[in-house]
Amino acid sequence: MAINVNTVYQTVLSILNKEQRGYLTPDEFNKTATQVQLEIFENYFEDLNQQLRIPQVNTEYVDRQKNIDDYISIFKTIGPVTRIAQGAVVSIGLTSFGTGYTTSNAVATTGGTGSGLTLNIIATAGIIQSITIADAGEGYVSGDVIAISGGVGGVATISFVNPNEYFRSPSNMHRIGTVIYKDMVELQRLERNEFLYVNKSPLTRPSTDFPIYIYENSLPGTNGSNTLMPGIYVYPRTVPYTDITLSYVRKPSDVSWGFNVGNLGQYVYSASTSTQFELHPSEQTEVILRILAYAGIIIRDPQIIQAASQAVQAEEVNSKS
Repeated sequence: MAINVNTVYQTVLSILNKEQRGYLTPDEFNKTATQVQLEIFENYFEDLNQQLRIPQVNTEYVDRQKNIDDYISIFKTIGPVTRIAQGAVVSIGLTSFGTGYTTSNAVATTGGTGSGLTLNIIATAGIIQSITIADAGEGYVSGDVIAISGGVGGVATISFVNPNEYFRSPSNMHRIGTVIYKDMVELQRLERNEFLYVNKSPLTRPSTDFPIYIYENSLPGTNGSNTLMPGIYVYPRTVPYTDITLSYVRKPSDVSWGFNVGNLGQYVYSASTSTQFELHPSEQTEVILRILAYAGIIIRDPQIIQAASQAVQAEEVNSKS
């Protein structure tokens, strides 16, 4: 059971309005609530690390290590990886505008050394104005000249391609867990220098029985994305990507107090358009206190900031002492 976003919002408003201190709009609340949820969520990992170094009691329900792991477990999941092929097109430029084109999605291309590259095009009066990558394909090399179908004379030149195959983790991943092969074998994680060392000998070289992976920065993703994300480089290359899954901790969804506007212009809560807090229900008090601390900054009330911050600090001291 999640923390109800409407309960939190109404509690915050009630406390703020008790002495006519101010008002927190839905947009301000949503941004603040999302930030607070992320702060509490990120603290779980440091709290767990701290508790692992402290002797624990065996009494049920008060084992702090287990309780913190319970909080994190809400976000633990497993899912497939996305293959980014060697020779996938990272960037491409329009070199001839052509004629007879219409604005279209996923336009096929010809030429080049690979297959599968498709483009989104925007055209005006039959002339291509701009292109973006719809499917990056594979097997291309920088400098390939690509003819664009759907008209006459449209040509693009590939500026850069991905030099190595790697895998992308799910977009909602927050922290990587275990890379798994065929649901049975855990891939060993190595640094690049360690891989160079073990790859020298036939006895230690990665195999399908003992695969490894390197987790490091990759090129911008397919479809022309400029987002830099770590890539999972799996060795040996013969490991099929369809047999690889990933356990990870996902990022919490952004909190949203959804609403409709009533006849008198008031905000009316809408459960169907809201996104609830995903934290454990026991965190409701801390969520409210932390939101109140931010609310004090928004409405410029130092007394609210001080009271809420002191309550949060007292709660943290109690939970870690």
